[in-house]
Amino acid sequence: MTTNVSNESNDINKNINGSLVVGVLLIIFGIIAIALPTISTIFAETWFALILISSGFAKLVYATQTRDRGGFIWKLLLSALYIATGVMLFVYPRTGILTLTLLLGSFLLAEGTFELILAFRLRPQQNWTWVLANGIITLVLGAMIWFQWPFNAPWILGTLVGVSVLFTGISRVMLSLNARSFLNQSDATSA
Repeated sequence: MTTNVSNESNDINKNINGSLVVGVLLIIFGIIAIALPTISTIFAETWFALILISSGFAKLVYATQTRDRGGFIWKLLLSALYIATGVMLFVYPRTGILTLTLLLGSFLLAEGTFELILAFRLRPQQNWTWVLANGIITLVLGAMIWFQWPFNAPWILGTLVGVSVLFTGISRVMLSLNARSFLNQSDATSA
């Protein structure tokens, strides 16, 4: 029984350490994105284009594999839409950046709302205010996009993604440290 509890404690410690490492990496990536906002913006736009193109080809493969099940033409058209949109993002990156900037604003507003809900769900835990702060900052960043668009689109996308990633990393680090502290306290009381 003691060995089983020890193994569970080691597994929890590994999960906490993994979460802590991810948090630190998010902080580093957030700082890099803030320091190089134009490059971060182009990277985000290119990444989104690659996702669309990859999804389009996956849909194309699915369409050909299931052509005898009906809706083949619609599946082909949908895959073509994905691929064409991704290619257009590559061909017209400025237009893609403008569009993605508005999409990011919507995303950050939704993410901030969900972070606020999560913060109040975590309210009994220590350091829940870090998640609350992350939610508030994310909401403010989303609103900033709407008020500054389109003039700051070339750099704001990368900057705001960087700030969001930075604060997500900070909140993850703080929650991981809280979990580690709680685990150490429970190990000390059970020993």
